[in-house]
Amino acid sequence: MESATNSVLDLSAPALISTTLPKDPATPEKTGFRILAAISVSHFLNDMIQSLLLAIYPLLKGDFHLSFAQIGLITLTFQVTASLLQPVVGSYTDKHPKPYSLAIGMGATLCGLLLLSVAPNFLTILLAAALVGTGSSIFHPEASRVARMASGGRHGLAQSLFQVGGNAGSSMGPLLAAWVILPGGQASIAWFSLAALLAILILRQVGHWYAHQQSLGKTKSIRKPVGHVELPRNKVIFTVGILLVLIFSKYFYMASLSSYFTFYLISKFQLSVQDAQFHLFLFLFAVAAGTVVGGPIGDRIGRKLVIWISILGVAPFTLMLPYADLFWTSVLTVIIGLVLASAFSAILVYAQELIPGKVGMVSGLFFGFAFGMGGIGAALLGKLADMTSIGYVYQVCSFLPLIGLLAAFLPNFNKLRHAA
Repeated sequence: MESATNSVLDLSAPALISTTLPKDPATPEKTGFRILAAISVSHFLNDMIQSLLLAIYPLLKGDFHLSFAQIGLITLTFQVTASLLQPVVGSYTDKHPKPYSLAIGMGATLCGLLLLSVAPNFLTILLAAALVGTGSSIFHPEASRVARMASGGRHGLAQSLFQVGGNAGSSMGPLLAAWVILPGGQASIAWFSLAALLAILILRQVGHWYAHQQSLGKTKSIRKPVGHVELPRNKVIFTVGILLVLIFSKYFYMASLSSYFTFYLISKFQLSVQDAQFHLFLFLFAVAAGTVVGGPIGDRIGRKLVIWISILGVAPFTLMLPYADLFWTSVLTVIIGLVLASAFSAILVYAQELIPGKVGMVSGLFFGFAFGMGGIGAALLGKLADMTSIGYVYQVCSFLPLIGLLAAFLPNFNKLRHAA
């Protein structure tokens, strides 16, 4: 028998499978940390590549003489292609699992990355952004499914580990842009195709593991959650609506920071592009760190409380941000990133528990809606910045986390289970 330690990429080895999925169905499944690590690393590489698009906005704006509205349109193109296809992909793979679609999706991202490195005009940039978005729409629903399959019942922890890879990758984009792309120019983007190729290799091995579980019928286990509380259909629809509104508030605000924070710092504090990129990295790194917290804590204290604290709890800091000096701006954005980032893993797992047996569809819907809100937010906020100022955008967005008050209307699954 081949040892599972022979290669970090040999995820389909029998030794690994036996540790992640026990032979006795009555025995609780163990958490497959090796699979979670692989999918998290892939998420890191995927989102690192995607974040390069946001991080090189100052370069694109200067080279192609773009307006803020055009910058927002790039984000909108990426986010819409990433969002509209995700529920479709997730719903289809719920019925017809496609283990190797993960590697195929990364291939689309690779094509978009290479096209971006040679794009001669604005329309080609939009096409490249659309390809990267398409790759994302294929990657996220199935990757989220793999995380749940390997969770061993620790669904919040698994989603947090999966999410932290993506957020950590996003945080690296500004640094890599400052170190590699800004000095080397647009063509240097092509170097990051190596990261995409590495991700394809990892995801191919994850696909082997996934296909093996499918052949054993193990993928069906994620369709039968234990202790599920059935809610009336109208209550489910109402609750999903609240969750989507909370996603709206989170990602509209996140769009203001991820797309325009460097411009805000340059305009208000006269920082250089490189210094502004470093501050953006601090925020995105805080987002990555905060992601780790939400899932495991939600497993322990309940996801509703985590959602409540992470969205509404960030409001005092967002309200102070537009009036802070440079030092306190850095401090506040780190706090905002830490607190706000803990929401998504809790929201996603809450939704998966709300609608059991539809992991792909739910993941696709919420990832897609999140990306879509980020894209629409970037476009609308860019237009608002052109009409007013970057500073005014942050004053308006500071009130968005107050929407977190709606979390009070979410059903408390822990209490319902005890009552049942």
